[in-house]
Amino acid sequence: MSAGLAGLLYGYDTVSISGAIEFLRARYGLSTLMEGLVVSSIMLGAVIGAATAGFLSDRFGRKRILIIGGAFFLVAAVWSALTIGPIALIVARVAGGYGIGLTAALAVTYITESAPANIRGLLAFSYQLLAVCGIFLTNVINYIIASHGSNDWDIATGWRWMLGLGAIPAATFLLAMRRAPESPRFLIQIGRTDEGFAVLEHILGTERARLRTDDIQASVKLETEMSHEFHDLFRPGLRRALVIGIFLAVFNQFIGMNAISYYGPVMFSDLGFAGDTQFLAAASVGGMELVATVVGMYLIDTFGRKRLMEIGTGMMCVFALCISGSYFMGNSLLTLIFVMAFTISFAFSMGPIPWIVIPELFPTYLRGRATGLCVMCLLFANWIIAQFTPMMIDGLGGGISFAIFAVLDLICLFGIVALVPETMGRTLEEIEHLWQPKTDLAYAKYALSTADANIRHAEATLRRIENERQQALGIMDAAERARAAAQQKIFAIETAKKGRGRTAGGAARCRGSRQGSGEYGCRRRHGSDRLGSYDG
Repeated sequence: MSAGLAGLLYGYDTVSISGAIEFLRARYGLSTLMEGLVVSSIMLGAVIGAATAGFLSDRFGRKRILIIGGAFFLVAAVWSALTIGPIALIVARVAGGYGIGLTAALAVTYITESAPANIRGLLAFSYQLLAVCGIFLTNVINYIIASHGSNDWDIATGWRWMLGLGAIPAATFLLAMRRAPESPRFLIQIGRTDEGFAVLEHILGTERARLRTDDIQASVKLETEMSHEFHDLFRPGLRRALVIGIFLAVFNQFIGMNAISYYGPVMFSDLGFAGDTQFLAAASVGGMELVATVVGMYLIDTFGRKRLMEIGTGMMCVFALCISGSYFMGNSLLTLIFVMAFTISFAFSMGPIPWIVIPELFPTYLRGRATGLCVMCLLFANWIIAQFTPMMIDGLGGGISFAIFAVLDLICLFGIVALVPETMGRTLEEIEHLWQPKTDLAYAKYALSTADANIRHAEATLRRIENERQQALGIMDAAERARAAAQQKIFAIETAKKGRGRTAGGAARCRGSRQGSGEYGCRRRHGSDRLGSYDG
């Protein structure tokens, strides 16, 4: 969750401008081109940050670069609130975007490398969940700020609060990451095996951590033998993984959701939502996205990544056509309903899952750089959407714009069916073997590595079975001893009962003899003074 807080930064800052842009347009007299640049400038910095994140993290570690990215974001949030012109605001947002790029490229990579395979999807989902929380909170905060004062106050001061409050999630992220450990796979990769094992032991327990450490060491050794250069991404095998990663990254943006996130209040205002209700409508859409994201968290590790993307993308295609039709009809309420349905479809599928699948595709030695390259493409596509959506909606209208998004959604669906593998339930080392090159030598080396891994796992299973056998024998031995002790106790109790029965019978005979020979005779027969003195 500490690393997932990077999603809160991404969600907050990329959407905070949506509430401020109308007031900035009035304050600075922004043209459509300049308006798009103010909104999209954060993505220019983010592209640069994502492009450098992988190389920096492979050298200095995932945790350290995440902290640096959070610091950039914190400074940029305060700087944006204090600017006095559009150029200074653009520069500040580029700086904040650099931090966004660093954290967006590495947060899910960090989670993916640390999480157990059976809940990796759920934990990686935390990034998207918190990003959606950031979007929802931003829309709510924008509504509160916009309704707090007059329109003149919003133009002069309100937008500064909208942008400046981003410093709070940034500070929270920095405090949380201070206590987080480094990625165990990164530690093992650079030779700090004991530290990596300690992190894995905390997560998995001693036996499973020892086995996972051996698997990672073997994988790193094989990667070194096969070559470990960045250009390996473009050789047969990994090239397919790179194509899939870039495809998912680009269509995460081109399917149309960010057009709603960035320009939702503007769209709803154009549709006839008066006063500050456009912010309330945007917040309602964000609330539905949050609920659907939570539902998706519970499906990701049981229903499958690929199936959820197929279902969600198909639904988005249908609802994008519905939004297009409602635009042509001029029905604002119907448009809002279809936008909510479109958002729900996105929130459990193409919203979070590309962020989860992309880091899963690549081997450890390339994961940081390959994920950074894919996220760079994602953020560049984000910049295109942010820059050109207002031009497209103003020039073509909302109906044609969302018809275009419906076509892109259909292309995305076909690509998912044809290209994307299912990664649910597989370890990262197993996924890596999907991309093995087709040469005989490489195939033989991978086969040897797989055989060694299977032997290690079989030996671990035998050790576990032997330990369980010894524990079972110990339990049986203790149970036999307890059984014997219980039998002895039962025998002793039954013997004591029989003894008391004989004594009671003798006493009864004594009482009967009092009428005859008296107490003296009774004592003589039984040799006991237990009845006391006779006074009858």
